Amino acid sequence: MNSEELAAEAGPLLMTVGQAFYFHPDTLDRGKELGLDGFRFYGLGRGGVLGDAEAPVIQSAFAYFAGPLIEKIWNSAREVMAPRDAAREYFECCRNFGRKHFAEVEGLDAFNDAARAVNDAADPSSYALYAGYSAEPLADDTPGQAMQLAATLRELRGGAHIVAVLASGLTPLEAHAMKRPNELVTFGWPGEGPTITDRHRETFEEAEALTNRLMAPAFGVLDEAQAAALVAGAAAMKAALPGT
Repeated sequence: MNSEELAAEAGPLLMTVGQAFYFHPDTLDRGKELGLDGFRFYGLGRGGVLGDAEAPVIQSAFAYFAGPLIEKIWNSAREVMAPRDAAREYFECCRNFGRKHFAEVEGLDAFNDAARAVNDAADPSSYALYAGYSAEPLADDTPGQAMQLAATLRELRGGAHIVAVLASGLTPLEAHAMKRPNELVTFGWPGEGPTITDRHRETFEEAEALTNRLMAPAFGVLDEAQAAALVAGAAAMKAALPGT
């Protein structure tokens, strides 16, 4: 497969795996220990790689969330804990999730080699959350590192997707209404959402294709064996997720 096809196949797997720790009970428990509920630990922990920024900066990186909701959870959460400290705690939860659930998954050393190559080759320009995640030191153990790499490459695809959505002429709210139509209120938007037409849906498909094109250069550094290891490792981790 070519690099765009690889991005299209591996990207959704990495998205699913990389976000699996966000609201896992162990992550929620750690947040409570730190004085943060699940949503605030998610917001401060995930966005904390950007430092002690103002809420609009965080919303610009998250994009799919409404600004007032981000302002509420971000400002209240950073009263409890410094954002950079929360980010490191959150990335530690990511590592611990990998250690707990992927210790018996085969092929992760090869996955890690391939994922690190993609991470090293990726251009972080305009992908603020990815830039922050990719600057964090990775765990030394194989399953923990695999999970952290999956979470980091998830942010790569997420950043590329936001750029692609905007470049295609959609608003984040329109894209969100098509991607997660039943979760608008959860993300802080009005429940009724915008009116979606066939043209919106066609444009969203164009944005998905552009996302893969934007990711292609980073995935293009892999040879055939590395590409296979990346996809196989991501698929194996997805199969090992709790509840699957």
